[in-house]
Formats: sequence, structure tokens, C-alpha cells
Amino acid sequence: MHALSIFTWIIHISSVIEWIIAIWLIWEYGKGINNNNWWILSFAMLPALISAMCACTWHYFDNSPSLEWLVTLQATTTLLGNFTLWGAAFRIWYSSRTETTE
Repeated sequence: MHALSIFTWIIHISSVIEWIIAIWLIWEYGKGINNNNWWILSFAMLPALISAMCACTWHYFDNSPSLEWLVTLQATTTLLGNFTLWGAAFRIWYSSRTETTE
């Protein structure tokens, strides 16, 4: 737990909490407007959340060499998250584009 300063921990933990709240708010927004494309966006945010949790876990255990697999998992979920977020954003853009032309 000594790998990061207290201020860095505050940033890490608040970012994870902020991301969880954002997922929930986007889910609720999709429910409010009855548009499942926004629900898909909230699911697309999950790999990035997993990535952040991997980083926090690895740092919590002082960057232990026995947990280096978490770094690989973090990189993989970051890559996956970038693609899922792009796909969900494209889907929202495309659906809003087709709604305005009708």
C-alpha cells in the first residue's frame, strides 16, 4: 500500500467511484428516455471499470511481482473497453442520426 501517496490513492479511488456513478447515471438516463442504446453504453463502460480496479488492486499490494498478471489484465480490459465504448458511442450517434432524418 506504500507504492502510492495518499493523494494518488484519493485520485484512484475517487475515479473508480466516479466511473461507477457514471455507469449508473447513463443507465438511468437510458431508462428515462426508453432508449436501450444508452444501456449498451453503460455495459460498454464495464471493461474500463475492471481495468481501473486491476490497477488499484495491484497498487494496493505494493506492485507485487506475483500479481503482475493484473497488469496484463488491465491492459487487455483497457483495449477491450476502448473498442466497446467506441462501438456504443457509434451506435448512439447512428441511431440519433437516423431518428432525425425520419
